[in-house]
Amino acid sequence: MVRSRTVWAAAALLAATLGVAAVPAGTASAATARAVAACPTGWGSLAKAYDAGTATPLTDVRTGRHDCYDRFVVDVPGASADTLGFSVAYVDRLYQDASGRLIPVGGGAILEVRVNAPAYDPRTGAATYPGRVAQPLPGVNLAGYSTFRDTRYAGSFEGVTQFGLGVRARLPFRVQRLADHLVVDVAHTW
Repeated sequence: MVRSRTVWAAAALLAATLGVAAVPAGTASAATARAVAACPTGWGSLAKAYDAGTATPLTDVRTGRHDCYDRFVVDVPGASADTLGFSVAYVDRLYQDASGRLIPVGGGAILEVRVNAPAYDPRTGAATYPGRVAQPLPGVNLAGYSTFRDTRYAGSFEGVTQFGLGVRARLPFRVQRLADHLVVDVAHTW
């Protein structure tokens, strides 16, 4: 009787040990597979552009955190998706248009975002966005972001407004033109 209890106890202990050892590996593998499947990685890191222009001034810049990417949004009220031109590309250094001034941007890579919209009212010249050249973007706090490390305003010249986005590494990104917004998403991983 004692021997059968010992055998059953040993069998139960062995089964519990094997079950506990197997669960984390299977769970982690399944979780990893779900995360990979849920996060698109086909965006690429080559330059993206759309040739159009608008006289509608931009008014704000904001960021957001998502499960698979960090988001950079430029608000251009009144612009349609068809009239909102841009160019977004990784650069070695950020230089301000016209002056050629070097603007340091923190991070492992620099994504230059150019929006074909002025940061001023074309009729009056009054600023519509409070950014200061070479300074972090006002109202943007990147604490807790997975990919974004720094933001810089590079100015607005001849109807084109320029930003520097410091990212962790040269990661894939996508650009979306929407009514009133230009959206740049940078993936957390490849």
